[in-house]
Parts: sequence; structure tokens; C-alpha cells
Amino acid sequence: MKIVNYTFLLLLLSTITFAQSGKVLDNLSLPSKLLKSERKYAIYLPPDYATSERSYPVLYLLHGAGDNHTGWVQFGEVLNITDKAIRDGLATPMIIVMPDADTGRRGYFNDVKGDWPYEDFFFQELMPAVEKKFRIKTEKRFRAVAGLSMGGGGSFMYALHHPELFSSACPLSAYTGPITLEDARKNMQKANPEIQDSTIQNYFNRHNALALIDKIPDAQKKAVRWYIDCGDDDFLFEGNSLAHIAMRKKEIPHEFRIRDGAHNWTYWRDSLPSVLEFVSQGFHQY
Repeated sequence: MKIVNYTFLLLLLSTITFAQSGKVLDNLSLPSKLLKSERKYAIYLPPDYATSERSYPVLYLLHGAGDNHTGWVQFGEVLNITDKAIRDGLATPMIIVMPDADTGRRGYFNDVKGDWPYEDFFFQELMPAVEKKFRIKTEKRFRAVAGLSMGGGGSFMYALHHPELFSSACPLSAYTGPITLEDARKNMQKANPEIQDSTIQNYFNRHNALALIDKIPDAQKKAVRWYIDCGDDDFLFEGNSLAHIAMRKKEIPHEFRIRDGAHNWTYWRDSLPSVLEFVSQGFHQY
């Protein structure tokens, strides 16, 4: 009888442990008319998603260059880290959407030539589709964006372009764009020799974090909660530091973290719990 009871207790504990785990689906897709292709994405669902009927806040978590929608799943350990953050009370239960920006073409921006409107796809097709398919709260207060490297650049751009849609933005080791217009001119003319200078200037002003920060109107300074994090040995340290300085000069409230580390997954895995805590504070009233 004692053996039976002990076995039952083990089964019960296993069931409870399993019930406390979230779930990752990493091979989802949706058709895109804008990109003329099937677009993949991964999603994290919190531990109580299957047993509740409520809706959840959402974090759009963007990968870096060379990875795809499974980057945060495979290397970022998003399942274990988020489960633990929720279990420890650091983060509120949330849905995390991880889109693929490396199929066919790479990047989160609309291409300068106009033939790859990825940003339009994100806002016009991806966001509406996932927020309809899953039980996601659709108010600004319950939506955040974060990402690393190329995805950090996407986080900057998406929140700066659409401050009405995101409560928090967390660029990690972010690519902020060319530091100067001349740098942008050299890069873009190398790839597109026939490009007009006016096109370069317009694209630079639209896709450079420093230029966009400089143009934030006073009424929008507190529209988004900012958390910027970059390692002291990261090759993108300059752009992130300049973004911090630009925000200080404009008196834009933000958190800026410099930690020991470089441009790698060790650094970003350590960043994720703080990101989850920061966006959760925005999801709550405070």
C-alpha cells in the first residue's frame, strides 16, 4: 500500500510540474501577400494558456542576423527562462511571438528599392494574424517589442515608428543604423550604384535610430518605456551609447545598461530575464 501511495505521489508531482511549463510552437506560418511567400514564426505560450480562457499581453521578440524564428528558442532558451521568470514572480504570464526575418531576404525594414516591404508585413499581416489566432490583448499597454542585434534595430525602428502600438521597447546589442549620413551614403551606393541621394537621405532619416530620436516631439517623449542593454565589449557599443546620449539630451526617460560581455548568446540569455521583468512592469499598473 505504501508503494502504491508513493507511486501516486510521484505521478501527482510530475503532473503538477508539467502543468507549470509553458509551450513553444516553432514551425508556425502564415501567407504574406506583401512578401509573396509563406512566412514562418515561433510562439511561446505561458503555462496556464491551455487551462484558462483569459487573454494575455504580448512580447514580440526579434532575432539577429544569421538566425531565424527559432533563434530565441534554440539558443536563447526562451522556454526555460520565461517559465522560470513567471514562476519566480519576476514576469507576468505573457505570449511571446518570434517572427522569421531571414527567409529569402534578411532584415526587419522595408527595402530601399521598395520590393521587400518587411515592416509593412509585420504591422499589416503578422501582428493582426497572430493577435487574432491567439488570445492576445490588443491594447498598446499590453504590447511590447524586444530584440537582439539586427532585431534590436528592429525594436528601435518599430517603437520609434509606432509609439502608439508599444508600451515598452527593449533593444539589446542593437544595430542602430549608420552613425552618419555619409556612412549611409557609402553603404547604400555600394549596394545600389544608381540610387539617388535624396532617396538615401530619406531612407536614413526613416531608418536611423539617432535621427529618429532627435525628431521625437516633446509630447511623445514618454510614449514608450525604453530599456537599452549592450555589452562593454560589443562591436555595436558606439551606436547604443550614442542612442543613450541622444535620449539624455532630449530628456527621454529610459534605462541604459552596460554589462560585462560581448555580442553573443551568453550575454543575451542573461539579458532576457530583465527584459521580461521590464515589459511586465509596463503591462501592470504602476
